[in-house]
Amino acid sequence: MRSGGYDGAVMISAAGECHPASPVRLTLALRLGRDIDGAWWPRTARMARELPELLAVLGSRLGEITDVGLNWSSSQRPPNIDVYGWEAKHQHVMTISGRNGRATLLVVPHGTSTALAVMVLRRAAGLPIEPIHVDTQACRTADSVVRAARSQSARRAPVASPPKQLAKH
Repeated sequence: MRSGGYDGAVMISAAGECHPASPVRLTLALRLGRDIDGAWWPRTARMARELPELLAVLGSRLGEITDVGLNWSSSQRPPNIDVYGWEAKHQHVMTISGRNGRATLLVVPHGTSTALAVMVLRRAAGLPIEPIHVDTQACRTADSVVRAARSQSARRAPVASPPKQLAKH
């Protein structure tokens, strides 16, 4: 875990035993309990394959994972936030509950451009943005994506949970 040094937020990267070259791309605020506490940027569209590693990393902060709630169904694809028109689309948000806490994460679509994904990761967890990047299109879009996700998260409760064997990591 590396400290982000701002607003108590941290950027978490874990080199898993199975994939040491592919750390979990996750940011998480130090203080949890907001509509969005951070973001996860999976490497592929097959998030279920990456979920155990994500849960393992979050378990160090939340305790034993007891539930994972999703605000989308398996038939809903994440919005492409790199193109115009994403604003009308539903953002994917996960709520991960553990014995010691709960985190609500915005899921950054795997195919998102690096510049935008990094901005969304940072904005979702309240991490600082270098002044040179504040007035960029990526930063403005990231702010809008996070605002949309916060609004959607505040209005909706999670609608689905994975099977318990996935949640016990």
